[in-house]
Amino acid sequence: MAHFAKPEEGSWTKHLKVGTEPVSYADSTSPDHYELEREAIFKRTWLNVGRVEQLPRKGSYFTKELDAASTSVIVARGTDGEVRAFHNVCRHRGNKLVWNDFPREETSGVCRQFTCKYHAWRYDLDGKLAFVQQEGEFFGLDKSDYGLKQVRAEVWEGFVFVNLDNENTTPLRAYLGELAHGIEGYPFDKLTQVHKYRAEIGSNWKLFIDAFAEFYHAPILHSGQYTPDQARRIAKYGYEALHYGIDGPHSMVSSWGGIAPPHDREMVKPIEAALRSGLFGPWDAPDIGLTTEQLPPAVNPTRDPRWGMDSFVFFPNFMLLIWRPNWVLTYHYWPTSYHTHIFEGTCYFVPPKNAFERLQQELAAVSFKEYGLQDGNTLEATQTMLESGTVDRFPLNDQEVLLRHLHRSAQEYVDDHRRRTSGTPAAS
Repeated sequence: MAHFAKPEEGSWTKHLKVGTEPVSYADSTSPDHYELEREAIFKRTWLNVGRVEQLPRKGSYFTKELDAASTSVIVARGTDGEVRAFHNVCRHRGNKLVWNDFPREETSGVCRQFTCKYHAWRYDLDGKLAFVQQEGEFFGLDKSDYGLKQVRAEVWEGFVFVNLDNENTTPLRAYLGELAHGIEGYPFDKLTQVHKYRAEIGSNWKLFIDAFAEFYHAPILHSGQYTPDQARRIAKYGYEALHYGIDGPHSMVSSWGGIAPPHDREMVKPIEAALRSGLFGPWDAPDIGLTTEQLPPAVNPTRDPRWGMDSFVFFPNFMLLIWRPNWVLTYHYWPTSYHTHIFEGTCYFVPPKNAFERLQQELAAVSFKEYGLQDGNTLEATQTMLESGTVDRFPLNDQEVLLRHLHRSAQEYVDDHRRRTSGTPAAS
């Protein structure tokens, strides 16, 4: 059941019914719990692994390392134009099929067939085994029995998702739910200028999502980006959330704008004034074929004139931010252990028409990276002290409602997994 209506009185936390008691972060400090999350969440849900622009023509492919699911996948566009995904493993001796110089690094390219580096078995773009070196040496080998292991793949609004669970028959669009349905029609395909950052973070994957699901920390943690006077102004007023929404495990927050360009010009740095750009994107929004009033219904759902951006969290680890100045930012959080993960941030812009527009986009992307590094560094400090066990209950305020929802949703997946596999009662 989706919850979208703004409460007439009281708090968002109470309205969305996610509890108000102090929370435990034991789910972020336990190796055993992480192993349960791998099985219950990352091997069973839809995971966004890329965009269709990464597969511009027949034979295009890319690989994605899914450490939390103990696999690597190949995503390819077949000769029929369809997007398919396969486990990245040769059926002969289990070698990783597609890689370049370093087996654990992701790669991309264009080919007609995938050829194993070990014994030259070849597979076509549909995953069929096409060639076996010295085939006569094998015993009754039927090549039709040894095609690549296929992974379910579907595309939503140009975003490519995979699902590793062969028993999960829920279609992608049904899984993404009402929040995603309300975004459909946004012209993501026009935002093909891409800037991407990747960092290894020493914290649990959920803790970084927590940081981007609330604005409570922004005036304090990011105060170093401003002069002392600017920092005092920001700390005094903070940032305002206009709307929170929850739909199953997914969630969103719509936030106040006044940021492109900022109303208070005393908050503008000289380089931002010169380029008319900054953390929140270029001030001069490019034409994407839609006015603000024509945006899909889940974008600025309250139709508030103060709106600046919406942040959608599609469980488990995909965050999509749509900004008023007509650009998009995505975050991915790929777990590598109970206290480490790989963070990916990707900025999508309308291709610049000249050098000035390119510089505007570069400034926005670099500003975002600086803020992201500040969050990542702080979360590593958070992780170390959570693991100390000194404190085991933490109070959250109303601006942190989506944090409660994320951890509760993850726990529900783990509890369901326990019930299905061993009959263990759900946690209270």
